[in-house]
Amino acid sequence: MLAPSRRLLLAAALATLAACAPAKRADEADTLVIAATAVPHAEILEFVKPRLAAEGVELEIRVFNDYVQPNLVVDQRQADANYFQTGPYLMDFNRTRGTKLQIVAGVHVEPFGAYSRRWKSIADIPQGATVALPNDPSTIGRALLLLHSAGLITVKDPTNALSTLKDITANPKNLKFRELEAPALPRVLDQVDLALINTNYALDAKLNPTRDALAIESKDSPYVNFLVAREDNAADPRILKLAAALRSPEVRRFIEEKYKGAVIPAF
Repeated sequence: MLAPSRRLLLAAALATLAACAPAKRADEADTLVIAATAVPHAEILEFVKPRLAAEGVELEIRVFNDYVQPNLVVDQRQADANYFQTGPYLMDFNRTRGTKLQIVAGVHVEPFGAYSRRWKSIADIPQGATVALPNDPSTIGRALLLLHSAGLITVKDPTNALSTLKDITANPKNLKFRELEAPALPRVLDQVDLALINTNYALDAKLNPTRDALAIESKDSPYVNFLVAREDNAADPRILKLAAALRSPEVRRFIEEKYKGAVIPAF
């Protein structure tokens, strides 16, 4: 038996070793952690969870209600990947935040829509109407392009996904614009004439894009929603298994049957 003094020394040495041991990185963990917004992303991830478990990958889905934290937690290695964003949004985020997140696979398109509780059609939108827009640069550009295609405004370059309010060249109805956080847009529908709402937040608010939107992007929208990871783990076999599952025939059928055109497979 060790003397008490030696036992204390051994315990101290073991504690020191434990403290110095490197923490396990998120991409080295047994569980694959994915950040996502609730609808439809987390729902689609829940659908593929059993398949991944059968392939030896335990999927942990962390749900967020904004478009910033899912990227930050991946960049900071608190999650392995995320599934919530379009290419233009990712490009702008990397540029403004100095991150180097990268696309792994495209999964679906959510046709972007314009909604109103006051008016039945785009033609009914009156002079001086108040229009609520999402305030992040890539999505406000998307909203302006939809308003352009609906004939409410004219923008300088209808192919520029990063158009801003300064790029409006004609506003015949003298629309007034309010820029708000994207998750807040469904909540202001009673306060404005028109709101441009991302489909995930529209679905979360029980809006049906194919029925309720006064204007909506066509099914060939370029705004694909991607599975995104870091440079160092984009080729992680577990992430590639998730990418394959998300682009499987089973997921295509799930998306088509559950969302009935509000979400469209991109593969």
